[in-house]
Amino acid sequence: MSKISIAENLELVKNNIEKALIKTGRKDKIELIAVTKTIDVDRIKEAISLGVTNIGENKVQELEIKIPILENSVNYHMIGYLQTNKVKYIIDKVKLIHSLDRISLAKELDKRANQKDCISQVLLQVNVAEEETKSGLKVNELLPFIEEILELEHIKIRGLMTIAPNTTDESLLRSVFRTLYKLKEDISGRHYKNISMDYLSMGMTNDYTIAIEEGSNMVRVGTGIFGKRK
Repeated sequence: MSKISIAENLELVKNNIEKALIKTGRKDKIELIAVTKTIDVDRIKEAISLGVTNIGENKVQELEIKIPILENSVNYHMIGYLQTNKVKYIIDKVKLIHSLDRISLAKELDKRANQKDCISQVLLQVNVAEEETKSGLKVNELLPFIEEILELEHIKIRGLMTIAPNTTDESLLRSVFRTLYKLKEDISGRHYKNISMDYLSMGMTNDYTIAIEEGSNMVRVGTGIFGKRK
């Protein structure tokens, strides 16, 4: 893909984000996470030169390769399923982990962050549609989960994340996004210590404008920026 294509794609994504904000009368900022799964470092550098400030990776192995090369030129987000035995490799290197979904992972994040004298910034992943193929807490598991990890001092919950079903059914997508937005509002109103609902990470290449219309302020776009993966 040529540089002009990445530039054009990025411009299109930014315009679509702006239109969705205007449509809903919102004035806040949307954090764009460029998803760089399987994308080579040169193309990532191109995107960074065009203004991308956040990249999201699905696998720790890819982060381990890319971070030493890209260094501090960008913020790193772990957006995929995170195995507990891989936490130690990225705990002090990523800005945000989007996929906290189980107690064992919470305890490992807390332990490793304590060892590195840092605070692990996390989003709780919610499987709103309860799809068998996706990770995440069920809606009714979310509050009990929060209560269980409140005492972990080296984790800071910054919001929620979901992956919507891969569907063209707009009403289903809106229902999923709306549910997560309501959960965020409910949790905000409970004023838990050490929890802030700053981020609602929902929306990907096929549905990010709908997600923004339903309250998302963080979208994860890969194909929409870099084109179809080989």
